[in-house]
Amino acid sequence: MLHRLDDIEAFEAISQDQAARRIFLRMSAMSRAGSLPDFLEAVARDRELDEETKGQLAELAQEPSFLLAVEEYLRRTKLVH
Repeated sequence: MLHRLDDIEAFEAISQDQAARRIFLRMSAMSRAGSLPDFLEAVARDRELDEETKGQLAELAQEPSFLLAVEEYLRRTKLVH
């Protein structure tokens, strides 16, 4: 699987942030399971999240191949077991 350099840089930035790793891995798992739409509905209803965060999560959900690529990168760099 080939990735652009900016993808690799994004993967590395995600790998350095524990909270980001958890979010991306969770979203990747939900994408594979088909439960991402339910998650996004819950996010949309969450009054504690700001609109920018909601929008970013919705945008990420539109890129399932990116989510899977992040997961693979983390696995290969041994940040996921």
